[in-house]
Amino acid sequence: MSFDSSANLVALQHLIDVVAKLRSPDGGCPWDLEQTPESLIPYIIEEAYEVVDAIQGGDKKAIAEELGDLLLQVVLQSQIASESQDFSIAEVAEGIAQKLIRRHPHVFGDVKAENMEEIYQNWEKIKAEEKGEDLAATQKLSYKLKRYARSLPPLTAGMKISQKAAANGFEWDNADGVWAKFHEELDELRHALEHESKENQQAELGDLLFTLINVARWYDLDPSEALQSTNRKFIQRLETIETLSDRPIDSFTTEELDNLWKQAKEKLK
Repeated sequence: MSFDSSANLVALQHLIDVVAKLRSPDGGCPWDLEQTPESLIPYIIEEAYEVVDAIQGGDKKAIAEELGDLLLQVVLQSQIASESQDFSIAEVAEGIAQKLIRRHPHVFGDVKAENMEEIYQNWEKIKAEEKGEDLAATQKLSYKLKRYARSLPPLTAGMKISQKAAANGFEWDNADGVWAKFHEELDELRHALEHESKENQQAELGDLLFTLINVARWYDLDPSEALQSTNRKFIQRLETIETLSDRPIDSFTTEELDNLWKQAKEKLK
């Protein structure tokens, strides 16, 4: 399959024009016109996850479709911004192109990089210069952990933070230590749920989840992958229940649902 660069540009411009029409006060779509950058945040996250799911599934057609949905979010955000003259899709595209050129002087300039470590060091140095940051400050553990917390989904960030902290000495001597911490946090959550404010309950739940992520790290397990698998398994069992039942799910008693759940579990084995 060959790709014509001019055809690529035509297709991208077509998408830009379609989105502009959807946002037009003159005959546009009421739903699109109501959207704001903030209201679209859940869709950006959802589409990114669906791209990942498609890639993991290996279906090329699905990957292309989901990438299109994600691209729509970029174009739509840019269209909204352009309406208030904040920035345009051209600025977004040119901005990332120029950033890539700056951060790859070994490709677009005359800098020599002998290995991946030198490439990484150059990248970090240029990135710090762009942001007006002190390179030494960007090498501190706290700086790197803040970056994970800001840019990654919570479970993934928790694992990254746990791994980096452990590599820098924040580690238990053995698995018994992490299990003791887990039970300590579990007791604190139970106490908070019974006696403390919602804010404290939320904080203790976070502590427990972070400790459970550490348990996963100790046993070389991926908490994100584990939860994703459980989500799929729950849906599969629910689908099986729906095929076994002759009426809506919400019309069953708890005992009836429990029996159907057991049947579904056995059937899926």
